Amino acid sequence: TYLLENGQIETTVTRAKEVRAAAEKMITIAKEKNDRVLAMRQIMAYVTKEDVAKKLVDEIGPRYADRKGGYTQIVKIGPRRGDAAEMAIIKLV
Repeated sequence: TYLLENGQIETTVTRAKEVRAAAEKMITIAKEKNDRVLAMRQIMAYVTKEDVAKKLVDEIGPRYADRKGGYTQIVKIGPRRGDAAEMAIIKLV
């Protein structure tokens, strides 16, 4: 939800890979469904904020209409200070 709301987030590499899978599924649903109500219902099963779901269907889905996949990008930024967990930035392309 936060990635779709803001466009990018900073998190660990492992979590970024999990977020990528969920975000790409949601964007695919938003761009392929002709029925807006059905798309909203399927997206609201995962996305917790209604305004983010509307943004996904109205803005983000049409933006990627001509793209087959690969809507996100993960950039590794090095270890986190404290526990040395590998950090990354995940963003919408």
